[in-house]
Amino acid sequence: MRRIMVLALIGGISALPSLAAQQQQKLSADAINSAEPSGKVALKSKPLLARAEILLDQHHFSPGEIDGSEGDNFKKALAEFQRVNKLKPTGKLDQETWSLLTRNGNAPAVVDYTVRDEDVKGPFVRKIPKKMEDQADLEALGYRSPLELLAEKFHMSESLLKALNPGKSFDTAGTVLAVPNLGAPEAKGPKVAKIEIDKRSHQLRALDEDGNLIAFYPASVGSKEKPAPSGKSEVTKIARNPTYTYNPKYAFKGVHSDKKFTIKPGPNNPVGLVWIALRGEGYGIHGTPDPDHVGKTASHGCIRLTNWDALDLASKVDRKTPVEFLEQ
Repeated sequence: MRRIMVLALIGGISALPSLAAQQQQKLSADAINSAEPSGKVALKSKPLLARAEILLDQHHFSPGEIDGSEGDNFKKALAEFQRVNKLKPTGKLDQETWSLLTRNGNAPAVVDYTVRDEDVKGPFVRKIPKKMEDQADLEALGYRSPLELLAEKFHMSESLLKALNPGKSFDTAGTVLAVPNLGAPEAKGPKVAKIEIDKRSHQLRALDEDGNLIAFYPASVGSKEKPAPSGKSEVTKIARNPTYTYNPKYAFKGVHSDKKFTIKPGPNNPVGLVWIALRGEGYGIHGTPDPDHVGKTASHGCIRLTNWDALDLASKVDRKTPVEFLEQ
């Protein structure tokens, strides 16, 4: 009898999913919407991490690209959320932090979205050259596909969008997709009184007149070949859907032209969908065609955000909004 019980226990243990298997739990709308922290393993599960990313986005603590992973941008956003809410800024999800993230109720993190004609009509640019000089030959730097457009529209990675919608078509109007619930657009959000750019931790904070945080964004800030500015600056201009003009005196790595050239507008333009110019030639805060690189790779001296974060910030600032670069 004892032997049978032991064998049953062993069989039960072996039948349990491994730690890695639980962390790689299948992503689906139901899995994300029902995800709750319950032990160390659950805190690492992809559905819970995806739900936490969506909640952070709703609270204006951008995790960058929503992808269901515990990356650096997620940890930074979570740590900032904890700091603002008087918790220890560990960057790790715990029950106390979860309670604050979900304090506004239990609205689903993933909802249905019906693909619209405008999402699929294009025109799309199927192939965008890597070299800037070759990009200048294109008539526009549009999205490469409806999949790319929809992923950016909902602040998510293309791989997560596909995982949530297996077998679905992304280029057919009327298709119902599962997407992050980003909440209703703000009619008129608070204005930013000051921008702080943390060069060490690659973060941008938008503050109100009392120094309270309005929004937090991960950022790529400068590079060794062209560091970002230091000290204080200010916004001088805001240009939406901008062109990009390359000046050969910048001498960017990989660009060999000795003449100026201009790249047409579009989300895959080198500065994305918006350019927030700062005092000083060639410096600004802008979007990017590579949202998965934000906070992880250097920029050409500027401050690079995802397109959606750059647009959000642009809606909250004016000319002369002060900007301060933090070194420590």
